[in-house]
Amino acid sequence: MNKVALVTGGGRGIGLGISKSLAQQGYDLAICGVRQEKAVQESLNTLRGFGHEVLYCQADISDQDAREFLLDEIKQAFGRLNLLVSNAGVAPEERKDLLEATAESFERVMKINLQGPYFLTQSVAKWMVEQKNTASGFQGCIINVSSISATVASTDRGDYCVSKAGVSMATQLWAVRMAEFDIPVFEVRPGIIKTDMTESVLDKYDELIEAGLLLQPRWGTPEDVGKAVAMLARDELPYSTGQVILVDGGLAVPRL
Repeated sequence: MNKVALVTGGGRGIGLGISKSLAQQGYDLAICGVRQEKAVQESLNTLRGFGHEVLYCQADISDQDAREFLLDEIKQAFGRLNLLVSNAGVAPEERKDLLEATAESFERVMKINLQGPYFLTQSVAKWMVEQKNTASGFQGCIINVSSISATVASTDRGDYCVSKAGVSMATQLWAVRMAEFDIPVFEVRPGIIKTDMTESVLDKYDELIEAGLLLQPRWGTPEDVGKAVAMLARDELPYSTGQVILVDGGLAVPRL
């Protein structure tokens, strides 16, 4: 029986890179996103091409009813869940300096990037504990995908930075709470990754990379992040719960 992974936002960008890596590892997949299924059909076909089951649920993780619907669908389709990858997230609709930022943007970003994943984790964690108590040999794992913005300040998108810093702390909190059940919790922290979210700043980061911003002078890819998640899903860091895996080309390394 294959293990089952839920990847939020798993039909595009970094999420799709993660979904591909997990499918290659033999996982059946539950994918959720806010788009209609027909809009992600090409991605779903690609994932199904690996020979495993793929369930798509249209669900906004910032909404409690949608989160409940999502887990109900997974229970009906698979009856189990081994891995949660909280990847779905948004950038502010408009980058604004801290002195001009709005409460509306802050609330939107925090609800989608932090509040939604936090309470989705709560529901999944409860289910994983139940499975741990009833299914012999059950293995569970929780992975939060954050961003270098958890620690690197960008004053024109403060709401995004604060949300990702919150995800980082949430990872530590859940790692502590789930330790008694032997369910590890990790944070994967991507750097500058080429996706549809970063299309609007291609020129900016091309120049920064050319100027030496990174130790490895290239854009990161969704596949880079996917490989890191797959490594954790294989339990290759069995004594490291609560840790951060940086996938940033060396951006965070202090230099003189």
